[in-house]
Amino acid sequence: MKLANRAKYYFRKPHNIILVALAVSLAFLTLLPLVSLIRDTFIVHPSEIMTVRGAKVNDVTLFHWKKVFLDGAKSFKLFYEPLWNTLEVSLFSSILAIILGGVFAWLVTRTNMRFKSFISVVFIFPYIMPSWTLAMAWLNFFRNSLIGGAPGLFTAITGVQTPNWFAYGLFPTSVVLGLHYSPFAYILIGGILRNMDANLEEAALILKSSRAKIIARINLPIIMPAILSTFLLVFSSTMSAFAVPVFLGTPVRFQVLTTQLYRTLNGLNPGYGYIMAVVMIVIGLSILAVNQWYVGKRKSFVTVTGKSSNFSLIRLKKFQIPVSGLALLFVIAIAILPLVTFVIESFIMAPGNYSFSNLTTQFWVGQGREDIGGGEPGILLNKYLYMAFWNSLRLSGMVALVVGTIGGLAGYAIVRGRGTKLSSAVNNLAFFPYLLPSMAFGAIYLSMFAKPIGFIPSLYGTFFLLVLIGSVKYLPFASRAGINAMLQLSGEIEEAAIIMGIPWRKRITRILFPIQKSSFLSGYLLPFISCMRELALFVLLVTPANRVLTTLLLQYNEKGWNQYANGINLLIIIVVLLINLAINKITGASIDKGIGS
Repeated sequence: MKLANRAKYYFRKPHNIILVALAVSLAFLTLLPLVSLIRDTFIVHPSEIMTVRGAKVNDVTLFHWKKVFLDGAKSFKLFYEPLWNTLEVSLFSSILAIILGGVFAWLVTRTNMRFKSFISVVFIFPYIMPSWTLAMAWLNFFRNSLIGGAPGLFTAITGVQTPNWFAYGLFPTSVVLGLHYSPFAYILIGGILRNMDANLEEAALILKSSRAKIIARINLPIIMPAILSTFLLVFSSTMSAFAVPVFLGTPVRFQVLTTQLYRTLNGLNPGYGYIMAVVMIVIGLSILAVNQWYVGKRKSFVTVTGKSSNFSLIRLKKFQIPVSGLALLFVIAIAILPLVTFVIESFIMAPGNYSFSNLTTQFWVGQGREDIGGGEPGILLNKYLYMAFWNSLRLSGMVALVVGTIGGLAGYAIVRGRGTKLSSAVNNLAFFPYLLPSMAFGAIYLSMFAKPIGFIPSLYGTFFLLVLIGSVKYLPFASRAGINAMLQLSGEIEEAAIIMGIPWRKRITRILFPIQKSSFLSGYLLPFISCMRELALFVLLVTPANRVLTTLLLQYNEKGWNQYANGINLLIIIVVLLINLAINKITGASIDKGIGS
């Protein structure tokens, strides 16, 4: 009786009901799939009957582990070489992102460089746009005819044939991913530089310290947490990148873990792929552990005090115009010029010939021709494109609705139950999907839901599975937004409403949500953008009936229909940029706000 009364009192509070429901649901949707994935590394799959001799489906075996790790030269080609390539790409991309983002953050916040507002906004475009944007632009500019196919714009203009190492493989993959993620460094480092106590530098100048010594002894140590955060974020993000290595690595068979994972899961040995997914998850968790260790080791990261932060800008003097011009040209080259190449490539009839006589509208509004693209009609007349576009909008809208609502409720419950073990557990479970590489997360859901689970039928090939995995994967965005919104609200606001006898539903919809509307709306809109441009998460799970724009783009690219791929990519970018603009107008949010001047 006493226990029943306690339970009744406990569940009388709405946030406790939400916490319990989320704990059960998230444990099922995050931890159970992980267990299922590990299990699938030890069993024989239907497609492996001919490979694992004398075995039956679902027999326990160590065959996959031996083949992946202990099979000599085959293991090297299958696993160790892609792993090494992945680590190289992640390391080089992280270093490049930190250098570029840090330099631009310093120029914008600390110097009298011109065009700051424009550069500050445009510099974050490569991250807003899909990751493969710069990869396709790189191919449009620098592809060569050595591998087969037509040369790019650079060769057409200069007559110089680019070498394979420059056009494909490790170098361009690292450069493109470094450019794509450099806004991480720009935002994190720029925010610290802008808010740093100016008295630190003023004291150093009074002591006649050189500008180089001030940067090395004051600025760098203070921004070190941001540098480490950027490194860890970029390293983990590039490790899970799929589209860029596919575009730039496939021509020279440059394999990373994600592309190898895709090959094995779509081949005859899915067990190999599940092991690679486990390895990627272990690496991701290790990166988080390093970050937690460093944050715990350093006791203070204080850079903002009650003292002056109005520092004087460094005057570039005679270098002002050259530096401003170079910075302006750079951001135009990485953010605007790629769009120009997509337009040009989508109107070229014969690849490699950029004369006006070779321009055509066939790939936009032309009827299907057997000698072009397998008879596919132009993009604007292509029923498959409209189907994929509708699927993308429908999927993104449903995911945003589910994630935004659950994330807002999660933020409310976690903050109201702060200090309890259940609140902490739900907080960690809601953030856990962010740590899992998208391709590995797709592999987990493929492993778990490809077959019936109790009363739940097989979900493979269903649109519901795409909505489910998208909702779980992007929940960290919405839950963070919800938590941040609720932490800014005093509990006295809701307490006053409770005293007035206002029901919980009205307190949420009429009081709490309107006050923090901008923060809560970002929990809906940011997942929408991310879902519209997502490829790695869905590529293992889509079927011809439910394919989305990104997987249609990949399909056309694999077939070598570059004009169609460039046109579809241009459409995706335009849609994503328009949605991002709408977010800024509706919520007033801008990820570069507070950095530019």
